[in-house]
Order: sequence, then C-alpha cells, then structure tokens
Amino acid sequence: MNLNTPTLPATPRRAMMRNIGLTAGAAGLIAASGPSVHAAADDASLINPGAKTLQDLHARLAKAPHRRDFKTVPMILTDPADWDAQAIKELVAYQGDPKQVWDNTDLTGPWINLMRNAVNVQTYSFRKPDFLAVSITHALAHLALFDQELWDKYQLAKFAGGKLARNTLIDTPKAASTDPKDFNNINGVFSPNDNSITVLQRRGVVFMGCHNAIWEMTGGLLKKGINPDKLSHHQIAAEFTNHLIPGVVLTPGVVATMIYLQRAGYEYAK
Repeated sequence: MNLNTPTLPATPRRAMMRNIGLTAGAAGLIAASGPSVHAAADDASLINPGAKTLQDLHARLAKAPHRRDFKTVPMILTDPADWDAQAIKELVAYQGDPKQVWDNTDLTGPWINLMRNAVNVQTYSFRKPDFLAVSITHALAHLALFDQELWDKYQLAKFAGGKLARNTLIDTPKAASTDPKDFNNINGVFSPNDNSITVLQRRGVVFMGCHNAIWEMTGGLLKKGINPDKLSHHQIAAEFTNHLIPGVVLTPGVVATMIYLQRAGYEYAK
C-alpha cells in the first residue's frame, strides 16, 4: 500500500477524510516528519496469528511517521505535520471487523482490564481475531501515556490522586512471558495478571493521545510552579508530546477525532 497516495474504500469516506485534513496532509506529513516511533516498545507481537487484517494494519502503523522531536507546539494544531495524521487515516480506513472505540478518562479505573476482556472475548469466544480496540485517552487517563522519565521530572504521581507512585500501567508484568497458545492460563498472558498498556499494544490495541489534554495538563503544571527548566507553555507542551510512550497515535484532539472513527463503523464504549 502506497502511504502517500492510499486507495480509500468508499467515496463518502474519501470526502470525510479530506474534511479532516488527513488525505491532503499525508504526503506533507511524511516529508516533514521527524524520527518515527514504531508500534510498541516491545516488538514481540501477541496479535493472534489468524488476524491477518489486524497484522496488516499494524505493519502500516509501524511505517507511519510519528514525529517526536518538537521544540515548541501551538495551543491549537493546524498543520497535519504536528500530529500523527497518517496513522489516524489508517485507523479510519481499517476494514477489519468488529471495531470498538473506548472513551477512557479515569487513570486508575477498570479501563485496561475491560479492554483486555473485550479482546479476549472477540478473539476466542466470537472468533473475531481482526477485532480492533482503540482507546481515546484523555483527562487524567492521559497520564498513563507518558514515559517514566517524564513522570519523574514533572512529579506526575501527584496528579494520580495518590493511587500511583509511578506509571505502573506501562510496565510489562511477568505474565506477559507465558505461552500465548495457552490462552486459558489463569495466570497467563491474557489473564488479569497481565493488565498493561504495553501488553495490550502488543495484542493489537491502539492508544490515541490528545494534544488538547497535553496543553491543559502542562498549563496546570505551570500554574503550580512545576517547571524545572523554566520553559514556556509552548515548549513544555512540546516536551510532553515528545515523551509519549512508543506506539501512541497523537491526535490534535481525541474527542473530535472520535467522530470520524464512529462514522467509520467503530462502536462506542465507555
């Protein structure tokens, strides 16, 4: 598939993508983009071998530019080169079935467990290995999408309500090393002992980040005086963007982006 001039599945969808600036901006995004960050921190895929469409999607996502070398970013993004436009376009065009978009806001809520259960049921109970779960991640849940280095530097544990001393949601539990063929292992890779964002990424789940959430979080830090390098708001927001964990798809705003996923057939879950 040519990522510069992709073949889109239907005329209405082509028009819709033009409206949100995805198709028009794709070539410019690839040309202007900085270093890419690929699908996940751990490349050992746990996608079901029968999930051919899902595997193909993640191969394309891995090739899509994910710029993470920003020096400054504006409050409202207007240039597709400043978000992961190509990756969003791939998600909108995904033809696997079924597709579900999760509206996740509660950092320490049950969202990771619920998504893991959804993947298990769709893959093994309903035998839909190409099921795609996408997390629209914002509000406090967005803290889970930043690496530990940023958590340490900006004391992000203080914003977690005292429930997380560090970002354990991106840890790889011991259960992740068990044999995925033994999918009913009660302590195995698909069990509640393996609730982890990075493990879900390896299973094909996509986590979408939000520029608006980054802007508002960094504004809150500045008001609290947490700014060790004395950066401007534009600079500190750029630093937060650069420290999204690998595989996160950056949007100019996840709530607005969710509209296009729902129009493309994604079922809403909260």
